[in-house]
Amino acid sequence: MVELAVKTLDGAEAGSVTLSDEIFGLEPRQDILHRMVVWQLARRQAGTHQTLSRADINRTKRKMYKQKGTGGARHGAASAPQFRGGGRAFGPVQRSHASDLPKKVRALALKHALSTKAKEQRIVVLDDATLAEPKTKLLKERLAGLGLSNALVISGAEVDANFGLASRNIGHLDVLPVQGINVYDILRRQTLVLTKAAVDALEARFK
Repeated sequence: MVELAVKTLDGAEAGSVTLSDEIFGLEPRQDILHRMVVWQLARRQAGTHQTLSRADINRTKRKMYKQKGTGGARHGAASAPQFRGGGRAFGPVQRSHASDLPKKVRALALKHALSTKAKEQRIVVLDDATLAEPKTKLLKERLAGLGLSNALVISGAEVDANFGLASRNIGHLDVLPVQGINVYDILRRQTLVLTKAAVDALEARFK
């Protein structure tokens, strides 16, 4: 069991919380994390890029000149790839880049990502992530007081409206509801900031 102090946005102590070893105490496996990140990024690709093949080119399909007697190479339609204005050979086509990854592996990868941050001692637990008013300057001051310059903040079921608005213009800061927590965003940010509600939701999710 890992016990962490709970802090408020102002930096004051607000008790402590115990993190489960089943979620935060695993020995991180790079192979599982790598598979998960590749899977996530592949699913993000739109796959809408496509070029015109010779079948798609709107040019006449008649034979350019007779087969024999010209002393030149034999050619058919001018839409062939070697001609200016012809189709592209072996160009990209619309397709899905997504691959299959078992649900159990995805769940395990999330545990390993959380365990990675716990092992590096880069997890901060907040009492809650709320602001009285949507002021970016105010939030930057609070985060600086906590020593956070590059972080992923995971709130409860919903992101506080004022907190979400204030965080939009702060670089290297991501804010997500607990349902949106994912391996890629955890690993790309230096510090993982969890609210008490997020910790409870994660433990309930994996039990």
